[in-house]
Amino acid sequence: MTLTTMTWRRREMVRWLVSCATEIGVQALMNIMQNWCSLFTPIEATTIVAVTGTTHATLLRLNLDFAQREEICSCARTVAVQCARRDPQNCALSALTLCEKNHAAFEAAYQIVLESANAGMGHSHLFTVARYMEHRGLLLRAYKLATLALSHLNIAFNQDTHPAVNDVLWACSLSQSLGKSELAALVPLVIQSVQCAPVLSDILRRWTLPSLPSRRSAGKILSTDKAPLCQLLDAAIAAYISTTHSRLTHISPRHYTDFIDFLCKAHETFLLAPNGHLQFSQFLENLKQTYKGKKKLLLLVRERFG
Repeated sequence: MTLTTMTWRRREMVRWLVSCATEIGVQALMNIMQNWCSLFTPIEATTIVAVTGTTHATLLRLNLDFAQREEICSCARTVAVQCARRDPQNCALSALTLCEKNHAAFEAAYQIVLESANAGMGHSHLFTVARYMEHRGLLLRAYKLATLALSHLNIAFNQDTHPAVNDVLWACSLSQSLGKSELAALVPLVIQSVQCAPVLSDILRRWTLPSLPSRRSAGKILSTDKAPLCQLLDAAIAAYISTTHSRLTHISPRHYTDFIDFLCKAHETFLLAPNGHLQFSQFLENLKQTYKGKKKLLLLVRERFG
């Protein structure tokens, strides 16, 4: 009766019902799992019913033999996959966790995630599942999901505190650990999804530093004057130039100090290019000509950069 009109007590009552079924016996527990569609939402069925029904404590209380344990765990996995198909965004990770010990069920849940990536699953959920895959040692699958997440992401020029920034940096580290071809394939996706200059320059710095000792690519330092990083460097410089003009259009004196700090970060990124010093000098000259009416700001620019 409350399946479509949630009440604050409903979650408590779902737990109570599972507890009652466990007390009655295995058939009662199987019954509510097999009929989950008429009793529970997909989230309730995966995170409460299927999980509680297969915990070590529940299986001990039911005093089941091996065949019965397998039967109830199989039922829980079937529920998990069905729920993931019904509500992949909220149930996919729970389904993968429940299906870990069964290859076929795990594969089914993983395929649902891949299909859902092209049908509207958000980047945050995809990154969450990708990190889970990495934790399980499935690095290539983690990478695949990370690339799908990036294709759904857009970090605008002024979103340097976007909640997905850490996920993007993680994906970049993962690609570097896998090898140059994976990193090269990720670069165009990063350029497409990230327009924020400071984030692009942060990625560049991480990729041009030696990898962590634990990574297979440890010790390899990537160069910004060769593919694939030269394209990323060009994108970062272009982002700094366009963002500078955007900021200067409506800048007020109280933001001048922040703007000079922004130019300092831009300068660091320009210097990663072989002719970076010349490029930055030309960029500053262009600013001085275009915004010569902003005398106080240009004075600060000259004091800092000459």
